[in-house]
This record gives sequence, structure tokens and C-alpha cells, in this order.
Amino acid sequence: MVLNPVITKLAGRLVVLASASPRRQEILTNVGLRFEVIPSWFKETLDKSSFAAPHLYAVETAKQKALEVARRMQFKHLKTPDIVIGADTIVTIEGDILEKPADKQDAYRMLSRLSGKEHSVFTGVAIVHCNSETDSQMEYEVFDFYEETKVKFADLSEDLLWEYIHSGEPMDKAGGYGIQALGGMLVECVHGDFLNVVGFPLNHFCKKLAEIYNPPPKSEIRHTKYESIPNMETFDNPGDLESGLERHTENGKTIRIGNQPGDQDNRSISHHCAAVSVEAPGSTAKGPVGFPPNIADLLDGFKASKTLFVASKLKVFDLLNCHGSLNVGEVADKLQTSVVGTERLLDACVALCLLEKTYQVDSVVYTNTEQADMYLVSSSEYSLHGYIIHCNDHVWPLFTHLEHAVQEGTNQNERAFGSKTEDLFQDAYCNKKDVRLRFMNAMHSIARATGRDVAAVFDLSRFKTACDLGGCTGAMAYELVKMYPDLTITVYDLPAVIEMSSHFRPHKQDTHRVTFTAGDFFKDDLPKADLYILSRILHDWSEDKIDVLLSKISRICTPGCGLLVAEIVLDEQRRSPARALLQALSMTEGKQRSGSEYSQLLQKYSFTEIQLKHTGNFLDAILFVKQ
Repeated sequence: MVLNPVITKLAGRLVVLASASPRRQEILTNVGLRFEVIPSWFKETLDKSSFAAPHLYAVETAKQKALEVARRMQFKHLKTPDIVIGADTIVTIEGDILEKPADKQDAYRMLSRLSGKEHSVFTGVAIVHCNSETDSQMEYEVFDFYEETKVKFADLSEDLLWEYIHSGEPMDKAGGYGIQALGGMLVECVHGDFLNVVGFPLNHFCKKLAEIYNPPPKSEIRHTKYESIPNMETFDNPGDLESGLERHTENGKTIRIGNQPGDQDNRSISHHCAAVSVEAPGSTAKGPVGFPPNIADLLDGFKASKTLFVASKLKVFDLLNCHGSLNVGEVADKLQTSVVGTERLLDACVALCLLEKTYQVDSVVYTNTEQADMYLVSSSEYSLHGYIIHCNDHVWPLFTHLEHAVQEGTNQNERAFGSKTEDLFQDAYCNKKDVRLRFMNAMHSIARATGRDVAAVFDLSRFKTACDLGGCTGAMAYELVKMYPDLTITVYDLPAVIEMSSHFRPHKQDTHRVTFTAGDFFKDDLPKADLYILSRILHDWSEDKIDVLLSKISRICTPGCGLLVAEIVLDEQRRSPARALLQALSMTEGKQRSGSEYSQLLQKYSFTEIQLKHTGNFLDAILFVKQ
């Protein structure tokens, strides 16, 4: 589109930037925009896994930042802005979102991943128009978009990495680098808007303003309008406000719905979970005008899970990893499955972005995606295969009895497996080696996938000895000693587990700083250490058993000793992440907790919370220190 003057159209309006970023302020100031800066209080705790693509997360975060400021200004600052601008910049690589590093180790982890590779920088931008319809009611219109820029890093030496990290520059920047300053020396090439990488896509912003102030005919306008602020999570609770989205149409009806397909710019998007209804003038009748996609996804969600489970159990991803690419007949022949059934399974995996399908001259072949090769092949370093099989063989049967679990408030092991919880626990750990090995493999795959992020999220270099209680195969310990060369770790678990831990020892790593000790942490004395680790332990046990365990840890710890808790941590409203609340439906004797609940729990045993970190992985991490 032709770019026309737009900044002057904002003259005389109260424009607010909902961001403390000096880089965004500088970009907008340099083009002559006059604005106030009111940083948003919106807590950036949206569940990244709930968004179909990274840019949707950036746009939704930008939108919530701007809406929080728009509302707060009306009630706290007693003035109404004309326009509030929100923005959020993220760096993505291999499907993972990298935001601001938590500490130097986190910065090192991020920059190491970017070294020698191309990554994407997304900035989501939201423009909120505030209109005072009455003295008591505000109307908010939201326009949003995103911009993507591709950035290629040079191959970075360890010396350069640490020199840059010690400069302090990475610590407040998405992805751990600032392209406009010292971080520019890391960058080999940029494809797209340079200012987008700095933090604000100025060109796209001006184009969006042009759309707003030089709009097409009214019948073609499609945007989102809020009659009031949607409920959001902030440091001060905004209260219970009704929210609605609407688009006016030529026939006089008001349709409550988000942006529609075919918007002028396909990067102008809207992501909402809102009721959809239609109102005719003078009528109170309301009815559905579209099927909500989130409900449609839930209806088919169990089918998608089972597709992943079956493909993993049949070793489809192992087969394609070994052979590169195969057609349906070749896959069916090697798996000893029907051709028609195999084709439908492979096509379903393509639809779920687990496989790729390529049309050749005389056949159609299937290959693994990069993600499948990394996480779904059973022999890959960070494979989730063991946990997937555990979900299929153990979790899936339990959830087929969810109705009974809810009615009774009890675990359904007896209905699913013919054993009470205690009996199944003994089978898994003591009696049946094959069952025990499968269970350990599941725990190993989760610990291996999460260990890197948990190890990097805090600086644990002050601790010289650690004890991983219930550490199972030692996967977490192996990740920690890789990152901390002066640390030695004792893995403490039941004798039947320790007996089989050698099956999981990494072949290409010096493991002499990880030792294994057998015992029951409820009954036996604990090994002495500077740091104790409880990974996926506390959510599983009753209050009485947790009291026994934490009392023992507290007694053995001296002031300054650390306790690292790795769990799925709920937000303070106990609404997300969904995987924690879904896991709670298994009805174990324990429960899921929020960050403040973990902090209050540990305070009873003289542990003070240092910091809570959301890793973006399966597990979050909280570091406590003995008072």
C-alpha cells in the first residue's frame, strides 16, 4: 500500500505508550509522535502452549498490556486516553519462544541456541482507541497486527558469548540480545524490518494508522470493538467486567465476533475466547452465528492425543528417522499394518504437524518434521517417547473413568488396572521389572526434556553439593553437572529404582560427579547437601507426607542451604496452565499449587523464596533458601 502522512493525524490527541522500553520510546519520538509513557501492569503469564503460533502469543500480550493501561487510566489516573499503544517482542527458534533472560545462565542458554542459526523476531502491536460514550461507560476499539523479521547469527565462540553476557546488555532484551548496540556484532544478516528487531515495527505501525484514518468503504471495515475491557490478569484485579466484541454490518445488525478472514493485511489478527452472538435493533433475541473453534478443538483433542500415542507406539517416527522418507506401502510393510489404516494415520500426523507429506512424480512420501526428530524419535537425546507411551498405557485408561473420579473424588487405578493405588505403586517400583522400567523411562524422558531449562533458570554456582530426592534415573542431575562443573550430586531414590538406574546413564558424558544412594525419603536419613532438589514430588503427596519430608529437609539444612522445587506452578487465580489443572483430575492424594501457595508452604519450614521462574517447559522452578 502507498504510505501517506499519518503521525500528524495524532496531533492534539492523548496518546499513551503502555511500555517502559526506552527503545520503543526512542523510535516513536524520532518520528515526532508526542505521547505519555505509562508502563502496563499486565503480568505476562499467558500459557504459550495454548497459542497455535508464536505471533499470536505476542499479539495477545500486546493487546492485554494496552487494555490494562486503558482501563487503569480511567479509574486510577482519572483521565481518558484517546489512544493506547501496546507492544510485545519475542524471539523464536525451532518453535520455542525466547523472551527476556532470567539471569546470565539463561542468557547463555538462549544465545547458544541462536549461534550460527536463523531465528524469527515477532513484535505484536495493539492500538486501542478509547471513546467516551457516556459519563460512566467507555468504549474500546482494538486494532492489532504483527511483524516478523528473520535474523541470522554468526557462529559465536564461548569467549565472545560470555564477553557479551558480562556486558549486561542481554538481560532486558527478548532473546538475550540488542541488535542496535553491542548485540549487533553477533548478527550476520537481517531479512525484514530492522526496527522490528529493535522493538517496534514503525513502518507497519504507520500503515496500520493509515488504514484507521484513511479507511476503505464502511461495508469493508472489519475490526474488533470492545464495549468494555475483557477480564485480564494484572497486579491489581480489574474486577468483574463484561466483555464483548462487535462488528457493524450494512443490514443494521450488530455481530459480536473477532476479525474475519480476508482482512486487508493478513498479519492483522485477533485472538479471542469470547461468546459469539447477534443482535438486531429493537430486539433482545440472541442466537449463535458461528461455531467457536476452541470448542471444536476440544471435541477432537482426544483424537489428536491418541493419534500421537499410536504413532509413537508403532514407532512411526523411529522408522522415518531411520529411512528418511517412505511411501505408505513401505511404511505399512515395515510396520505390518494395513495400507488404508497406515495412510490415514500418516495423514492425521501431517495434519497435526508431526510429519511432512511430499508429492513426487510417481508417489507420495512422508518424512518427520524437525520437531518429531528431536522429541518423538525414541533414541533422540531429548525424546518424549517414554512419557508418551506412559500417557497411552497409564494416563489414558485412568481418564476413561474420569466421570467416576469426579463423582467419588478418588483415584481410579482399581477400575482401570484392577489394583488399588498402593498396589499399583508397588508393581511399578518393586515387583514387575518391565512395568518399573517403563515407568522410569517415562520419568526419564520428562526430566531430560526439562532438565536443561530448570538447570539454567537460576545461578546455582554457589552450591557445591546437591541431593536430588526421588531423582529416579538421574536425568536432572546429569543436566545440572553439565552446567555446573564444581557441583556433585547424589540421586536418592527407592532401592528398586537405584538398581535399574544404570540403564539410563548417558554414554557421552563424564558421570563421576553423579552418585546414587538407595533409601526411602519418608523413613530413612537423608544425605547431607548444600542444595536439595524436589522435582515433580510435592504435587503427588498428601499434606501429612509432605510435612514429614519437608520437616526432615528443614532439620538437616543449615542457614544458606537451598531447596530447588520443580513443578507446574499455577497462576494466582488458579486458572492456568491448563496442563496442571488437567493433571489434578487424576485424583492423586496431592494437589497442584500456585507460586504463593508453594511459598507459604515452605515458609512453615523456614525456607524463604528467592524467585519463581516460568521456564516455558513442562516444569517451572522455584528456588528457596533456608533462613
